[in-house]
Amino acid sequence: MIVIFDWDGTLCDSIDHIVDAMRDTAAELSLESPPEEEIRNIVGLGLPEALARLFPRLDDADITSVAAAYSRHFSSPDRAPSRLFDGAMDTLLALRARGLELGVATGKSRKGLDRVLAGLGLSEFFEATRCADETHSKPHPRMLHEIMTVRSKSVDEVLVIGDSEYDLEMASNAGVRSVGVSFGVHDSERLAAHQPMAIVDTLPQLLDLTVLRR
Repeated sequence: MIVIFDWDGTLCDSIDHIVDAMRDTAAELSLESPPEEEIRNIVGLGLPEALARLFPRLDDADITSVAAAYSRHFSSPDRAPSRLFDGAMDTLLALRARGLELGVATGKSRKGLDRVLAGLGLSEFFEATRCADETHSKPHPRMLHEIMTVRSKSVDEVLVIGDSEYDLEMASNAGVRSVGVSFGVHDSERLAAHQPMAIVDTLPQLLDLTVLRR
């Protein structure tokens, strides 16, 4: 089995970082800054898709410029580096010790994910990763299909863990099981609408799920 995690808001405590970078981007480009709740709501989508929702009056060329500014603000050395949620690393190591493969499917860019994995010393840790700029954005299932192909997994051998309805809808679209985490961008009620097999309040609680006991 492979356990495929979302990144921002699921493994990585980076939501405030995203909100601040988006606000700084809007200020730099003299755009009206969306409310925090709207920014949080797009976390998990690919950046072009997220920006199109936040700034619907912009054309494709403008979105490209905004995306470049956002990426610069997000990766600024003046910002504190992103960190994993409490219990995340111990949970990943415990899953690995049970013989489970680990993956990441994220709305981040490949450059962004590689940068944060390198910073955390996890560049070679996951068996497979997919990013929104190299395939379809969530909730399209292609990220999962590509990981399943690379790792030779059937739909019964995949479990998706995510904090947003985009993660769980992607899993549903791919015909695989999912688990929601309640501490990210979307509340438990929104997650429950996509029929995950469970919703956990902390990452270590994943270890108690029957499906992950080996």
